[in-house]
Amino acid sequence: MNKPSALVFSAHAADFVWRCGGAIALHQTRGYEVTIICLSYGERGESAKLWKKGKTALAEVKSIRKSEAEKAASELGAHDIIFMDLGDYPLEANKKSKYKIVEILREVQPGFILSHSKYDPYNTDHMYTTELVLETRMIAQAWGHNPGEKILGAPQLYLFEPHQTEQMGWVPNVFLDVTEVWDKKRKAIECMEGQVHLWNYYTNVAENRANHFRRNSGGQAGGREAKYAEGFQAVFPRCVDEL
Repeated sequence: MNKPSALVFSAHAADFVWRCGGAIALHQTRGYEVTIICLSYGERGESAKLWKKGKTALAEVKSIRKSEAEKAASELGAHDIIFMDLGDYPLEANKKSKYKIVEILREVQPGFILSHSKYDPYNTDHMYTTELVLETRMIAQAWGHNPGEKILGAPQLYLFEPHQTEQMGWVPNVFLDVTEVWDKKRKAIECMEGQVHLWNYYTNVAENRANHFRRNSGGQAGGREAKYAEGFQAVFPRCVDEL
């Protein structure tokens, strides 16, 4: 029997760490095979520390960010990490790249997908990623695209938390307790040496979301204790037999 699977779309090499590293680690411990797709290395717009140090060769910056992401994925126990090298600032995907993503979607058959917020005026690479996810998800569901292949079902798309939440129209309706795997996420965070300024920022985000988890799981009436959590926004309706 195939293991349950999940697919994470990361616009840049570090995004998956800050925003859903806990979800990756937690689901791996639950028996899922989580595959991460890094659409770019974040070499132009998300590697300021390296450029300021005089790392002015693009290939060198890419190599450093790739190594950081691989180490972080290993700390999280991710099943696989795929680098598409589509460039950043701006991130752009041609038809060939889109069809490659469709192939991955059909191969992985994810039970759910994680991606960025739909709107991000500070970083259009992020919202373009989710636009790309929605488009390729649609193509992967089409019986007429490469007939004979197993089509994609209808995996839920969860949007992870953007950097400046209040500006993005992102409203979380799912909180995930990641306390038991927090040590793994923190180690993964510390692999991203090109963005040290975000280490404590995203630790604080996880602590704040844990407060929301406690409040919404019962609050003072006996909500489950949680020290670290991640928030997500579900895009599609959830089909359930019980509430």
